[in-house]
Parts: sequence; C-alpha cells; structure tokens
Amino acid sequence: MLEQDKTFQVKEENGRLDKVISENLENVSRSRANSLIKAGHVLVNGEIKKPKYDVNMDDQIEVHIPEPNTLNVKPEQIPLDIVYEDDDVLVVNKPQGMVVHPSPGHPDKTLVNALLYHTPLSNINGTFRPGIVHRIDKDTSGLLMVAKNNHAHESLSNQLKEKSNIREYVALVHGNIKEDKGTINAPIGRSEKDRKKQAIVADGRNAVTHFKVLERFDGQYTLVSCILETGRTHQIRVHMKYIGHPLVGDPLYGPRKTIKGPGQFLHAMKLGFVHPVTHKELIFEAPLPEIFKKTINNLRNDK
Repeated sequence: MLEQDKTFQVKEENGRLDKVISENLENVSRSRANSLIKAGHVLVNGEIKKPKYDVNMDDQIEVHIPEPNTLNVKPEQIPLDIVYEDDDVLVVNKPQGMVVHPSPGHPDKTLVNALLYHTPLSNINGTFRPGIVHRIDKDTSGLLMVAKNNHAHESLSNQLKEKSNIREYVALVHGNIKEDKGTINAPIGRSEKDRKKQAIVADGRNAVTHFKVLERFDGQYTLVSCILETGRTHQIRVHMKYIGHPLVGDPLYGPRKTIKGPGQFLHAMKLGFVHPVTHKELIFEAPLPEIFKKTINNLRNDK
C-alpha cells in the first residue's frame, strides 16, 4: 500500500462517511473527505459509497489520497528561530505574519520554504506540506514541531491524534472573563454563512479548549492561557468568540473596535511531545513577541 493510502476499521464511530473519515485521518478536513469520496478515492468494504452513507460498526474504510498537483516549492534563505533540532525533529518559533506552508495564494516566503533551505523534511504530506505535522495561523506566533523524516512524522501525528502532547497558547481577549478557568466543548466546522470562517456547528468536528485566566485589565480585556485538547482550524479564535470573548486584533472573528496590531494576539507559548526515537518527553517554551508584551504593558499602565 502507498504511503498516501490509509485504511481503518470503524470501531465506535457512527454518522456520515465524510465526517467519520475527517475524524479518523489527521489533516483531512470534512470537505476534503467529501471530495475524495465523490472522486471515487474511498472504498467501504470494497465498494464506492456516497458522502452521506451512514457507516456501520466494523466497516473497513480505504482512503486513497492522491498526490497534490505539483507546486514548485523552492528552498528560500529566510531566517528561522530554531528552538531545538536533532536528526529527527525540529522545533521552530514561527513569527507572526508568516504562512506555514505554500498554497496557490501563498507560493513562497512560507515557513516550509525556509525549512527546506535549512534541512531535509518528511514527505508524508506530499509536495505542499513537507515536514508539517500541525499548523498555526499566519498571524499566530509561536512553537511548531517539524518532522525531518517519515518515522518522526508518523510518531508526532499519532501523538496529536491520541491527545498526548502539550499545546498551550496565550491569548488576549475582549471583555472580563469572570471565571478563573473553564472548558469550552463545542463542535467546529465550516461556516455556512461565510466559507472563509469556521463556526460552532451541530455536525462539526469535536473540539475542546481548556482556558485559565492569567490577568484582567479594567474589565475590558483578559489575558488567558488556552490548552488545546483537539486541534481544529481556528479553534481558539472560534471558541473564545463563542463564549463572548473574541481575540483582540482578530480580523476574522473579532469586533471592528479593537487594539490595533498585525493580527490576533495569540501565541503558541508551550509545546511538549515524546521524542520519536529516544522516547524522552521534551517541553519547550517561547516568549511572547515584542508587540504582544508591549500591548500588555500598556494595558497594565492604563489600570
């Protein structure tokens, strides 16, 4: 079987075929699963089914993921803030404003372009996302783990799926969060009103965020720590808006009246995982970007 072919057996899952595939395969969204099914790249017990097919216990599902259209990803000499590196993995502190991997709208100057200049990367994700195990948004700064070979990629991906790694963010949000801590458990999927956005939707993918208040500023803003149990697109941004506290500076989910900045004030501060080869637990932290620190200091001085 090719590396781009995935097979799994239905254990407890139930529901539509496209939904079940997206929940079982890392980096395959529900819309992507839908497209794969319609293109005949999915077999259920050896047969082609429709996306709305309701899976049954013990169904054997085979998914063929074709190689993406060739995108000429050129290594580029772009400075990297490397926090850790060995023969298998690399941890990088991504600056705000940098896209993680190339796409038709962002063919160059991405983190992947910079990484390819620096080191060989795993190729499980094909041409578009070599080495990339998980992503953060363009205007989110902070730590990402990168796989330099396929063994490391599979190990790190499994840790994400098993929710055994550590991903802690710091966010500045609007309003005064009265609770000192809490958990947001609300499914996330693409918004029906605006396809550029994610939203809380009944049949979305399971999404859980744990938050803790770090500091409050005159009832207008709150600094929080957010720990991801799942890793959905825009998860923290959508979840914080859902509870009435959108991120400061967020151009997509925040209010128009906000603190000016280069984007949402969200930083992937802490990252932990078990090394794919040594099996030692590694934990890393990255300080807040200067603009984030300056904004917090200004709010403290305004108290």
